[in-house]
Amino acid sequence: MLLLDIDMYTLFLHLHSVIRWIVLILALVLIIKSVIKGNYGKLDNILSASFVGMMDLMFLLGLILYVFLSPITKTAFSDFGAAMSNSAIRFWAVEHIFVMIVAIAVAHIGRSKSKKATDSNKKFKFQLIFYGISLAAMLVGIPWDRL
Repeated sequence: MLLLDIDMYTLFLHLHSVIRWIVLILALVLIIKSVIKGNYGKLDNILSASFVGMMDLMFLLGLILYVFLSPITKTAFSDFGAAMSNSAIRFWAVEHIFVMIVAIAVAHIGRSKSKKATDSNKKFKFQLIFYGISLAAMLVGIPWDRL
């Protein structure tokens, strides 16, 4: 059973990591398109929906890792007080998930506001603001020194 857990952990961790790059690329594309502006068309809507959808998929994979598969969070949950005094464990048990939930929430708000906006300039403005904040949060929450 342990071998199965390790294999599933590795699989989910790699999927989560691959989707991270897709999300970051989509965020950059959307932000660049929002700066350039133009007419908000079908492609813009598809990119926006894809960005938020991929974030949701990444969150689902991350949640499965967090709750069921990660040996780091299992260690953290076994002694949460000790985990808080260890910066590496604290990062995975609290900081990473918190920042990413904020990034996802901000992206969803931006998607909703841009969908409801009536003209292209407002749609792009909302995307630029909210997806930019979401991207900044993700960049803060990515474990760059732990990759």
